[in-house]
Amino acid sequence: MSTSPYRSWIEVSLRQIADNFNAIKLVVGPAVEVMPVVKADAYRHGAIEVSRALVDRGARWLAVSNVEEGVALRQAGIAGRILVMADFLPAGRVAMLEHKLTPVLHSLDDLRELDELARQRGTLADYHLKIDSGMGRLGTRAAVGEIHQAITAARNVRLEGLMTHFASVSDFSSRQTGEQTRYFLGLCEALRTAGIVPPMAHMSSTGAIAYGRREAWCDMVRPGHAIYGYTSPARGKGPPNLLHVKPALTWKASVLTVKEVHGGALIGYGGMYRAPEAMRIAVLAVGYADGLPHRLSNKGHVIACGQRVPILGAVSMDMTTIDATHCPALKPGDAVTLLGSEGDVSIDAQEMARVAGTISYSVLCAISSRVKRVYL
Repeated sequence: MSTSPYRSWIEVSLRQIADNFNAIKLVVGPAVEVMPVVKADAYRHGAIEVSRALVDRGARWLAVSNVEEGVALRQAGIAGRILVMADFLPAGRVAMLEHKLTPVLHSLDDLRELDELARQRGTLADYHLKIDSGMGRLGTRAAVGEIHQAITAARNVRLEGLMTHFASVSDFSSRQTGEQTRYFLGLCEALRTAGIVPPMAHMSSTGAIAYGRREAWCDMVRPGHAIYGYTSPARGKGPPNLLHVKPALTWKASVLTVKEVHGGALIGYGGMYRAPEAMRIAVLAVGYADGLPHRLSNKGHVIACGQRVPILGAVSMDMTTIDATHCPALKPGDAVTLLGSEGDVSIDAQEMARVAGTISYSVLCAISSRVKRVYL
């Protein structure tokens, strides 16, 4: 069993991140640009380190959620193109231009605001315009004529891309993705007929890549989950998954103490677990403040001594108790695996999410900053 000086830590394989990126490129082919999504600190894998690894492997574009994330990458020396997908708030607009970040605009008012700011600064700013094709979140629903008029009236900015976002891309029991695709491609064609031909169009995240929705790949795809080794299962009668990716993150925690308890002993807050007989327990240095879902209380598992063992009682803020009865060698300072593999036994974020009643994105993004990052 491995030991560590850390209470709880994640090990991130940058090689696996790069391999996943290459797997995506192989599926979509050389004519389609791959823009990895590194928002939310690269789904808690570490945006700076992950971005460096991806740029080293040839990524020319990266996507973030907000200006602050983009500025952090610039300050770390990341020099590629960075698309800011969900932030055109007034407070960050100047910083966006100063750090050569590319904004996604979500309304024609945003377009007019950027045009005026670029005019005042004497610069030409590139932008991508988001179309609300049916998700009902960010993006313009303006008619083609209005969009054409706003684009041609803006003299200090340049339309570099048109984009949209799918609401249920892995759900093949729904017609929504097909309807969104037709709406977006129809709008692009109408603008093209009117003389508006941006260099790129993009609308596909991991699900559209994995399940071969080729009509939606366009000029660029925006994989997030797949970069980190995951694809969501298809709902309904979906085609085979084209992507072969593997999780890049392993999450471990140290054993704080090991002790014997008598039959009938209550474990943790609220006495949620009662020992059915004399047993051995171990207390781990990880809890919901580290991102371990509280809903794993009394029903989740971890891997100790190469075997799955149950979580006993409540996951508390800083500690979690497990059954160590069948791990006689386990001792304080030893490491157990929360996410990852030991031999033939594994637990991934999708399994943890199913038990916790959430989604794998949430499991990964919930891993807190106090969990040490180790890069392999």
